[in-house]
Amino acid sequence: MRSHYCGHLNESHIDEEVTLCGWAHRRRDHGGVIFIDLRDREGISQVVFDPDTVEAFASAEMVRSEFVLRVKGRVRHRPKGTENPDMPTGMIEVLGKELEIFNRAETPPFQLDIDDDEVSEEHRLRYRYVDLRRPAMFQRLRLRADISRTLRDYLDGHGFLDIETPMLTKATPEGARDYLVPSRTHQGHFFALPQSPQLFKQLLMMSGMDRYYQIVRCFRDEDLRADRQPEFTQLDIEASFMDEEALMGLIEDMMRELFAKTLEVALPKSFPRMTYAEAMRRFGSDKPDLRISLELVDVDDLMSGVEFKVFAGPAQDPDGRVAALRLPQGCKLTRKEIDDYTQYVGIYGARGLAYIKVNDVARGRDGLQSPILKFLPDEAIDGILARTGAEDGDLIFFGADKASIVNEALGALRVKLGHDRELVERGWRPLWVVDFPMFEHDPKADRWSALHHPFTAPREEDIGKLESNPGDCLSRAYDMVLNGTEVGGGSQRIYRENVQATVFRRLGISDEEARDKFGFLLDALKYGCPPHGGIAFGLDRLVMLMTGASSIREVMAFPKTQTAACLLTRAPSEADSNQLRELGIRLRQSKVEKDGKGR
Repeated sequence: MRSHYCGHLNESHIDEEVTLCGWAHRRRDHGGVIFIDLRDREGISQVVFDPDTVEAFASAEMVRSEFVLRVKGRVRHRPKGTENPDMPTGMIEVLGKELEIFNRAETPPFQLDIDDDEVSEEHRLRYRYVDLRRPAMFQRLRLRADISRTLRDYLDGHGFLDIETPMLTKATPEGARDYLVPSRTHQGHFFALPQSPQLFKQLLMMSGMDRYYQIVRCFRDEDLRADRQPEFTQLDIEASFMDEEALMGLIEDMMRELFAKTLEVALPKSFPRMTYAEAMRRFGSDKPDLRISLELVDVDDLMSGVEFKVFAGPAQDPDGRVAALRLPQGCKLTRKEIDDYTQYVGIYGARGLAYIKVNDVARGRDGLQSPILKFLPDEAIDGILARTGAEDGDLIFFGADKASIVNEALGALRVKLGHDRELVERGWRPLWVVDFPMFEHDPKADRWSALHHPFTAPREEDIGKLESNPGDCLSRAYDMVLNGTEVGGGSQRIYRENVQATVFRRLGISDEEARDKFGFLLDALKYGCPPHGGIAFGLDRLVMLMTGASSIREVMAFPKTQTAACLLTRAPSEADSNQLRELGIRLRQSKVEKDGKGR
């Protein structure tokens, strides 16, 4: 049907007869000459029709935006002065000799030469097949394909086998709600769509597959946020007889090759590592953005003896924290801006945002400006200035509360200040975060839960603490963070039955429940399980970062909205009564539907 893609034509094709297919991106009638910018996935070529080709010219007069066309013509230089060096095809044009209109189109619901935010996302998702014609959307999906291919090539080249795991499986507790699928042949029973292939990939290691990977769809019925989708894509990796050092080294090489081949960017030869404890202490987050130099500084010891209870209380509380965050030249902030930041940290549970403006360090207390100065003794003030490294013109923010609230609030404020005040370095800053706690405690429910998942191995030296002191147990887990976003998370796995059983008990999973939900795993552990570990990358999130998109929805062909709905297909939708009857399902009616009286 065609000889070339529109975007591939250049001066090497001068005087060639070509056949192009695509969409009419734009039509311009210059009185005796008609110009049509013909677009396909590779780009745009300008096609010129003049009255000498009577039939083609008559057809060109009927063309409107987004008509689907086939054009035959001859490539020639554009007339002098009309070249467009900013376009790959800007030095040539096609003199149209034949024009076939494959299909007409109604006026598009929006222009295709728009930025993402020029039309509401809901409107773009409703007409996604038109939205995907935009060059920006195509380039993102092309890069996504390049990324997937590069990752596959790397893993294939390092002995990993691409193995598929089931989509219909057993419901297991992995942190989020499962999507359940009713069984017609086993009425009253349900499959679950996988939240991840975690257990199956571990079983593959027990099966002797040695090295496995899969680019796989996963499903989680959870409350959605900007970068969450009910179905998402994961690069899943698992390897036997490979400890964390070897696996992390292999993954670093994979990431370096990925960025070099797809973005022509050189990542560091060795990714820095940081313990979870250090990340929380310095940045208030287990996924710190190292492009922002701002850091949290502990001042608990300086505040424990002050009369100001807002500071003294958390400073004396074993679960509390008082931390300072210095903003260089922050004295330039207006009172309204400070009030806005106070409101912002309130989202994270902070009850306020104390601050000190440093006008003149040399003058000590007299060179400072703050409502809280009257509550602080000179030695506390001197300690704060020295510890934060404050200079003239700086502003120091404070957080005082439960450590979890201070970390979340000041950690988020740190990132927001970095972006608002243009303190974000250019480039890519990868990081490994390691030595995560094995468990986290829920004081309300008075129970322990797995920080990652129940199959994460504890450090060998901490196995004895699983039952006696779980709060001090560290895991063999590792997360890869890129520019403040967690792109991959993994761990070494539990490969001994007695350790797995102990972890289940510590998580409040009875032996009976463990047998019911994980019996197949516990049985498999009895038949020779090798040491193994793995990692999973959120492919959508990685592509979002690499393309510079603002949301993972911009790098997925057909995403859901934040309410888990598809505006294009109008899913989810009601099921036919016959289908429900076959499945043995009866829908509960509300009282209004039942008697029409709303009782």
